[in-house]
Amino acid sequence: MSEAFLKNPLGLFDIKGKTAIVTGASGAFGALAAKVLAGAGANVVLAASKEDEIKKVAAECEALGGKAAAIALRPSSEANCDKIVATAVEKFGGVDILVVASGLNKVSKIVDQKVEDFLDVMDANVNQSWLMARAAGRQMLKQGRGGKVILTSSARGLLGHPAGYTAYCASKSAVDGITKALGCEWGETGITVNALGPTVFRSPLTAWMYEDTERAQTVRKGFLARVPKGRLGEPEDLAGPLLFLASKASDFYTGHILYADGGYTAG
Repeated sequence: MSEAFLKNPLGLFDIKGKTAIVTGASGAFGALAAKVLAGAGANVVLAASKEDEIKKVAAECEALGGKAAAIALRPSSEANCDKIVATAVEKFGGVDILVVASGLNKVSKIVDQKVEDFLDVMDANVNQSWLMARAAGRQMLKQGRGGKVILTSSARGLLGHPAGYTAYCASKSAVDGITKALGCEWGETGITVNALGPTVFRSPLTAWMYEDTERAQTVRKGFLARVPKGRLGEPEDLAGPLLFLASKASDFYTGHILYADGGYTAG
């Protein structure tokens, strides 16, 4: 066993020159993932439905030192996923990292939820993860140099929730299943497949939970009673786990869900 890495342990996390695809790149986690990877020196291909928003994220990535390309497509079909991968190949010569950050939640009690809303959540979170992993995986296998597939899970894939989350919980459990099965399927190819499972972290959608209003304090108190770290998440709490999963540091780590949750799922 070579111990050359001991001379430069930080080299295990080096992704300079690697090419990453990030779907859902205009969303809170997607934009964060894109900027973390770009800041670490990766080329990033950003995919989302709104062209003006992903162009803005692309400019922010380039300001951080990375090269960026934007494509206004969601991974909602086989053709779209193939086009996203083709953009990475055309612009940067291949694909090394995939981050599927696109997703959806429609909260409703099961007796009130429309069937089409349930199916929309399953399509966005499950079908699109499968389709994008399939398209990127084909390119990675063709290249023959391994790769990193990072899906987006949630504490809700492991735990239930009383407030109308049957669609979301089911979808994230399915993402966990894809992660484990594909981690096994590609075990000897050099491609690792893992999922990052955040809980509440600061974003435009959750900003109200960080405020000092009576409602926020009440909700926060109840939630933090289950969080051993005793605080809500911050964007930087996701940066380290993401970089680990995207780099050589995680080469022996596959088929896992890495919960960035302050210990929430440990209780």
